[in-house]
Amino acid sequence: MTTENIVWHSTSVTKEDRSALKKQKPCVLWFTGFSGSGKSTIANAVEKKLNMMAHHTYLLDGDNVRHGLNKGLTFSDEDRIENIRRIGELSKLFIDAGIIVLTAFISPFRSERQMVRDLVEDGEFIEVFMNTPLSTCEDRDPKGLYKMARKGEIKNFTGIDSGYEPPETPEITLDSSTMSIEECADAVVAYLQDKGVLPA
Repeated sequence: MTTENIVWHSTSVTKEDRSALKKQKPCVLWFTGFSGSGKSTIANAVEKKLNMMAHHTYLLDGDNVRHGLNKGLTFSDEDRIENIRRIGELSKLFIDAGIIVLTAFISPFRSERQMVRDLVEDGEFIEVFMNTPLSTCEDRDPKGLYKMARKGEIKNFTGIDSGYEPPETPEITLDSSTMSIEECADAVVAYLQDKGVLPA
C-alpha cells in the first residue's frame, strides 16, 4: 500500500466541539531558547497555573520526549529537524483535541519552528522566546552540559559548536535572568487571557 491509497477519514466530533467542552481555545505554547534558559521551568510553572484555573493542558518536555517517542534520535542537525517535526505533528493532535499544549525544546532553527507554525491555524502557535543570555545559561549549567561541551565531550551543543537562530517576531519574550519564575509565568497567562485563549 502506498500513500496514494490513504484517505483522510472525517469524524463527527470537531476541534470546536472539544474546545467548547473544555471552555478554552487550544494552542501550542512553544518555549524556545538555550539550554538552561528556563524553558522547562517556566513551562511547568505556566501549566501549574493553568491547571489550578481548571484548564486542560499537556506539557511536552525535550528530555522527556527523547525517552520515548523520539528515542534514538541524535543531536545532529538532521535528527534535530526530525525531532521538531514529530513534536509539531503531536502538538497539532493535541490542539485538535482542544488542549493547550506547552513544549520546551531548544528548537534552534527558525525554519523548523516555522514548519510547526504552518501546521496549525493562525493564532494557535504562540512562540515564547526565553531570551536569557547565553552567559547566564552557561553559569547555571544545571546538567553540567556546557562544561562537557567546552571540553569537547558533547558535540553539536547549541550555543557552543552549534548555532541558535533567535525568533524574529515571537509572541512572548521572557528573560529569566531578570524576571522571576512567577513573573514569567504570569506574563504568559496574561497573554493567553488578552488573546482570548482563556475566557475572561
